[in-house]
Amino acid sequence: MVNMIIIANKRRKTERLLKEYPDAIIADVTSKAEGELVHLSPFYPYGDIPIPFSAPETGASVEGIWQGLKVFANASIDLEVIHNMSMKGLKRTVRRFGPPLGHQKGLHSDELLDYMTARREIYLPTYRWMLEHKVMHIIERLRKANQAGKTIILLDYCGFLKKVDSVNVTLLLILLYVDFLAFSPVRGFLPGYALQSTPHRTKGTKTW
Repeated sequence: MVNMIIIANKRRKTERLLKEYPDAIIADVTSKAEGELVHLSPFYPYGDIPIPFSAPETGASVEGIWQGLKVFANASIDLEVIHNMSMKGLKRTVRRFGPPLGHQKGLHSDELLDYMTARREIYLPTYRWMLEHKVMHIIERLRKANQAGKTIILLDYCGFLKKVDSVNVTLLLILLYVDFLAFSPVRGFLPGYALQSTPHRTKGTKTW
């Protein structure tokens, strides 16, 4: 059975999405999701997520680890952000801290990683760990719906899929697990990768 996975911007109205894809399952994967789906958000604080290059240290959330390991011209790493359990106050901005210098390679290193290297070596494995240890039951539900031919709409604030080196890593891993589960051992970005799928219509609309 042929299926389709759509990535749509969270800001699009649900009514318009359902008019365009009337039989779809809508899965909001942002920090603003309601119900169980919020657990897919990198902002969700589990409290025990391993910090890359820092064993056995852990952080509260994927986003907290990512933001907390940033180094700016006027600020080093931030342990409070790394351990923040509130889903708020995680963003660290250029306006406040000055130009970014890179991401520190763990808690105890002086090495700084450039943005794309940090996405591969910090964000991707951290979010992958979260998927595999915290939310595989949700991924399995999406995977079964996908295999059954359901159209699935993933809501995110970026709302598009381009090359892997520029796409939201959260969406990348969800797509790989839901549509290409056999390729789940992701060890880095796959240059030029793009999800290809064929439209399919089924009966019944659900919002997750």
